Amino acid sequence: GQRMRSVQEVPGETEGEARRRMERWSLITMILAVSLTVRWTVSLNPYSGAGKPPMFGDYEAQRHWQEITINLPVHQWYFNTSSNNLKYWGLDYPPLTAYHSLICAYVAKSINPEWISLHTSRGFESLGHKLFMRVTVFVADLVIYIPAILCYIHHCEGPERKKVSSLLCVLLYPGLILIDHGHFQYNSISLGLAVWGLLGLLFDRVLFGSVAFCLALNYKQMELYHALPFFCYLLGNSLKRDLKGEGMIRLIKIALTVLISFACCWLPFLTSLQQSLQVLQRLFPVDRGLFEDKVGNVWCSLSVILKVKKVLSPSTQVWLSFTATLLTLLPTCIKLTINPTLNGFKLALVNCSLSFFLFSFQVHEKSILLAALPVLLLLHEIPFMATWFLLVSTFSMFPLLLKDGLLLPYTVTSLAFLLITTTLLSAFDKVSLEDLQLQPFSQGVRRYIPQFTIPPQFAKLTFLLSIIAMATLSMISATLSPPPQLPDLFPVLVSLFSCIHFLIFLMYFNILHLSEPLYKKHQRKVK
Repeated sequence: GQRMRSVQEVPGETEGEARRRMERWSLITMILAVSLTVRWTVSLNPYSGAGKPPMFGDYEAQRHWQEITINLPVHQWYFNTSSNNLKYWGLDYPPLTAYHSLICAYVAKSINPEWISLHTSRGFESLGHKLFMRVTVFVADLVIYIPAILCYIHHCEGPERKKVSSLLCVLLYPGLILIDHGHFQYNSISLGLAVWGLLGLLFDRVLFGSVAFCLALNYKQMELYHALPFFCYLLGNSLKRDLKGEGMIRLIKIALTVLISFACCWLPFLTSLQQSLQVLQRLFPVDRGLFEDKVGNVWCSLSVILKVKKVLSPSTQVWLSFTATLLTLLPTCIKLTINPTLNGFKLALVNCSLSFFLFSFQVHEKSILLAALPVLLLLHEIPFMATWFLLVSTFSMFPLLLKDGLLLPYTVTSLAFLLITTTLLSAFDKVSLEDLQLQPFSQGVRRYIPQFTIPPQFAKLTFLLSIIAMATLSMISATLSPPPQLPDLFPVLVSLFSCIHFLIFLMYFNILHLSEPLYKKHQRKVK
């Protein structure tokens, strides 16, 4: 009786409501425990470049940045000096990453100064250091990304059971877990800050949202993939409020907030023009080429037939990629500016990030996580297509994960994700035109082609064939050796397969956004 009275502390809450609330929080606690356990289990596996001198991998890059930031003055962090060889994992992320590295370095120094001693710590590897580095990622996830996802799912519309199921599925997305807790990066920080930015727009706290997104952008420059939707949504919203009055004041406040946020992040690097330009040059290195490794985008796929890097000059490559990216993201940006809805904003995030990934300059395979984030936020709405996309996005990074020795966690987490989305969200059954949100598009097409339809069985069959192809390619890559004359055969096949899927997904999400009904009133709930 005492326990139930303590539960019923919310004013006006009935006993039944109190019990349901306790059950909900018990489930959420269990989901958090499961998702954190999965993350920690993955972290027990090898990391990028483990035991592979002289350059090692991303793990060593993050350790090296801690070494640089704590031992050198700020004005030397981005410059090539005798103490800072930029060719050896030189700092090439924005200031917020550098500050985060510095904080981690102070903690590392208090535990074992050898981990970050200048020069002598290069390539340092030990069990204790691996534990420390893994904990830094774990804490970042726990403090920034997971609370943002919790808050977002909590404010989604729909029954509690569906929201709880969505939370589990989103937190067990294998792509982010494998890259951050396996390969080793801190993507959860920038992605988490981007979600906080979206939540600011959701609650009409645009200044909070602007600050959060500015922090995301100042942590990883790849957040530029999400920048245009934020800009277009805020601009469109202000235009709806009359630019001569309230709308103009709102725009000025947003602009000032952005400027102040950037100024605070860049303050130590604004002491001279040379400092600022050097940081920018490090963030956007044109000399690295159109793409790195085998990435599932258009330029890498085209290179199978036409060696784009060799045929075109570097400047032509930059302009070609810029033009292609701009043309593919323009429709969704125009629609969002004219029709600034929150659902349209999420779809524009998918479309813009996919356009950047497929067509922009200097793309890494891990950049697909930027497109995966807004798809995760749409998982409860369109589970079939979202699940399919998220599985392909994880598969597109398979060559990298295989190289890192993450075959087992990749297999287990991918199968688990497929199982829980098809079981809890009935993803495999949500294939009607209504479930796929293709009714407006279908009605428009039927005006010209009355017989047009998309049979549910066709969607299911295509999905199954795609899953079988991914499983087959994964098994072949892991067990067979490629022909000597084609050493990159398997990574190239993975890239081509992924690129074709991403082009189809880009068309699909553009169709969803462009066929969205016109703006009616400002939305406060996530649909």
